[in-house]
Amino acid sequence: MKSTTGISLHNVQEVYSGPEGDLWELIMGHQIHIGGFKSSMDLAEKAGIGAGMKGVDLCCCNGAGMRFLVRFRGVDHMHGVDATKTVLDRGKGRCLAEGLSNKTNYTLADVCNTGLPDASADFVWGEDAWCYVEDKPKLIAEAARLVRPSGTIAFTDWVEGPGGLTGDEAERFLKFMKFPNIQDFDGYSGLLRQNGCEVLTADDTGRFAPCIDLYLNMLDTQLTSDALRIIGYDMDLMGQLAGEMAFTQQIAHAGKIIQGLFVARKAPLSC
Repeated sequence: MKSTTGISLHNVQEVYSGPEGDLWELIMGHQIHIGGFKSSMDLAEKAGIGAGMKGVDLCCCNGAGMRFLVRFRGVDHMHGVDATKTVLDRGKGRCLAEGLSNKTNYTLADVCNTGLPDASADFVWGEDAWCYVEDKPKLIAEAARLVRPSGTIAFTDWVEGPGGLTGDEAERFLKFMKFPNIQDFDGYSGLLRQNGCEVLTADDTGRFAPCIDLYLNMLDTQLTSDALRIIGYDMDLMGQLAGEMAFTQQIAHAGKIIQGLFVARKAPLSC
């Protein structure tokens, strides 16, 4: 696992309470994760998530994943947890507007200490957001606590790929993205096993680099004015952000950063 210093939950809250978070939503849509709808459907199908189930979305952001699961997978109820009030308020408003408030609710809390009941979910869900969490051992332990015996933990995340980041590359990327650290396949798989889960899937989705290409192309050809409006028409800042995105594109194509997909099953109750 590669790490940096000086990045905390406060920095992440600042991102998603301000223009940087709005910029991510501009280029990625309400589903602020690599691959959008197709990625969500792929994860849900591989995890066997469907009708009548109840789930918890850790780092739910604006609740787009929860609305997807309720609308397209027939999930009975979703409980979202996030530490940023701005995105939770936005999520509540969108659920109300889409008529889904009766199937969703939200808790403002650190996802490593949600306060939700033990074994209260059929599954725990996450999409490209656990990279923002500093204490990943506590995060996975909390996910395992929340899910019932034989339940499922299903998530995608930005992880270090087989190309491997150098120390300088990791420092630059983590500072830009406001990630305190970044896991790899072995790291996440090991944490899941330590918390009594069988790892069923740990795969590279292959979506990361093509999506970064798409985002940069959209910013260059279609969304330039919209992006500038969000950041106050600051051309210097736009140039800096474009440079960091181009760097991310470079390391993505080198296989150093990928989108990992994980599905794990919590052990059943022993007789």
